[in-house]
Amino acid sequence: MKALISVSDKTGIIEFARELTNMNIEIISTGGTYKVLQESNIPVTEVCEITGFNECLDGRVKTLHPVIHAGILNIRDNPKHQQEIKEMQVDNIDFVVVN
Repeated sequence: MKALISVSDKTGIIEFARELTNMNIEIISTGGTYKVLQESNIPVTEVCEITGFNECLDGRVKTLHPVIHAGILNIRDNPKHQQEIKEMQVDNIDFVVVN
């Protein structure tokens, strides 16, 4: 399972992310949240590593990418959706954490 975390208020995010990690949930993150998690030695993958697209417009555009949206919006029990994301080599994103 994977979680996308992108928060402006980072209060409690380290503890929350540690719990996700303890449950074997991979974490994907953006900009400042990524830095905080990485500095706290929490395993995290930066969104741009998945999308191949760097943040732009002062960080306002980072998760607006078909790879991220397909991972979030595909219907898990729809065989056509699952086949499409498999062909696109997209992983499901099971949790989205924002504030």
